[in-house]
Amino acid sequence: MTDKLPDALPENDAHFLQRLRPSRLILPVALGLLVVGYLFWRSYKPGELAPLANADWRWLAVAVLVLAARDLGYIYRIRHIAETELSYRQALDVIMIWEFASCVLPSGQGGTGAAPFILEKEGIPLGKGLAYIMVTALLDNLYYVVMVPLVVGIAGAGLYPHEAMQTGFVATLRVAFGVSYLFVTLYAGLMLYAIFVNPKSVRRLLVRLFSFRLLRRWRRTAYRHGQEMVRASGQLRGAGAAYWLRASISTAFVWTARYAIIGCLIAAFVPMDTGTFLFIFARNITYKVILLVAITPGGAGIAEGAFPTFFGKFIGTATMTSFLVFLYRIVTYYLYLVLGLIFLPRWVTRVFGKRPAAQ
Repeated sequence: MTDKLPDALPENDAHFLQRLRPSRLILPVALGLLVVGYLFWRSYKPGELAPLANADWRWLAVAVLVLAARDLGYIYRIRHIAETELSYRQALDVIMIWEFASCVLPSGQGGTGAAPFILEKEGIPLGKGLAYIMVTALLDNLYYVVMVPLVVGIAGAGLYPHEAMQTGFVATLRVAFGVSYLFVTLYAGLMLYAIFVNPKSVRRLLVRLFSFRLLRRWRRTAYRHGQEMVRASGQLRGAGAAYWLRASISTAFVWTARYAIIGCLIAAFVPMDTGTFLFIFARNITYKVILLVAITPGGAGIAEGAFPTFFGKFIGTATMTSFLVFLYRIVTYYLYLVLGLIFLPRWVTRVFGKRPAAQ
């Protein structure tokens, strides 16, 4: 796909597509590769790559299956949450463009910010699309709220990389992890109350809270979120128990697969028991806190740099750790950049191609 856009697009549509133009990939790809290159330059010893010759291809196959199952789970989930208003073809396009947007846009915006636009172009009205995206956000947050106590029980103090204790990194991470968990819990509770109890009171609360001088600059955004909650409440209150059960199970499935992929990749090169696999799964949740606060597109550079601190002890040598950093980013980041470059032009042609003729 070139940077040239279809003619006669409305301003908002053109702006969205400009943000996803391929030239925006240069910086995150270069940044990520530079960090990986630096890790190899600092640690490379040819003899330490010997485990590659003895890789357990069964675990690599499991990793591929986990990735495929995760994406199929996402497709099923968005189609179910959208009350089957999307065909499977549309759901596939939505997920691929969503993932691509997560890779191209800063982590704070990510694919979630682009999702209402994508759904609208698939024929779902903006109000309903916002409601569906709020369901995904709510369930994602609830998964995090439920899983954190479980992984703390699994890993205990080992949840944090104490090998970096000398730098004070762990103390900072503990605070960030605690603050993020508290924020996610409060936000999930607020969304539950807004959707199922009294959305208008939550909207008033947000507006009043963001009327204080220090928060006033975000008052308009807070009001918009309040309006979205009101719309979502009206859209979702009639959903039955089966709707929420399937949405919850599919959410747990896709996020468990997402967190399991690092363990699968490490197990392909390093012998591992069940306890170690669960330990890596638990530590992955704290690793994701780093990515949540990353300001680069898709966490590029930051994800690669933090990986050895969190998972190096399970891999052994620094050279193998550098290799696994690169492999992990290939299957969870660069893969979706490539898929996005394949799906985005087809999606643009499908949803925008007939517009000039119709006009």
